[in-house]
Amino acid sequence: MSRRSGILEFAVLGLLRESPMHGYELRKRLNTSLGVFRAFSYGTLYPCLKTLVANGWLIEEPGNTAESAAPLAGRRAKIVYRLTAEGKEHFEQLLSQTGPDAYEDETFAARFAFFGQTSRDVRMRVLEGRRSRLEERLEKMRVSLARTRERLDDYTLELQRHGMESVEREVRWLNELIESERAGRDLRGSAGEGTAQQDTTHGATGDLPRPGDRTRPDTPDDTAT
Repeated sequence: MSRRSGILEFAVLGLLRESPMHGYELRKRLNTSLGVFRAFSYGTLYPCLKTLVANGWLIEEPGNTAESAAPLAGRRAKIVYRLTAEGKEHFEQLLSQTGPDAYEDETFAARFAFFGQTSRDVRMRVLEGRRSRLEERLEKMRVSLARTRERLDDYTLELQRHGMESVEREVRWLNELIESERAGRDLRGSAGEGTAQQDTTHGATGDLPRPGDRTRPDTPDDTAT
């Protein structure tokens, strides 16, 4: 399994842990709530769902009978996907993992989207691991820039600086999150559930939201089909 396929399976299980959904609804949630999946189509999602069903982690159920009582000719009734007990257990195992893969760009964005379902000690390990990974990246960028800046034109140099500023901004954001966790402050507030809708659409290459932007909602992608 590729890393990207594994992230998709993780996200699907996490969303279905909140409530059963049909494929189109899942795709909309992935596109509007989890920015790392904006490029996914239903053609990519469908094989993932079939794999999860085959593994016993999901079951397929008929959709709303009122909606499917008189379906249009040639149109299949919607299938609703529901998480099984085995699927919930598997997702919780994935949620507890804090290895190096959890710190990578795309993986971290997906993991952060489900922090509301993650224990505080696991959140701390993932946040600290991500910060260490970015600090290492930032040091390499600084060394590289110091070596090559004399050979770079102004625009390339400015692009390099922009990349460094993006990583520095994410490190500051992580520092604030880690401090909040250590102080026992929970970003979930009273809602508790549904934190997969956290804004992670700023990308996972160091351009994650500034601390003041964390509560800004995404604009739904109404063009998804």
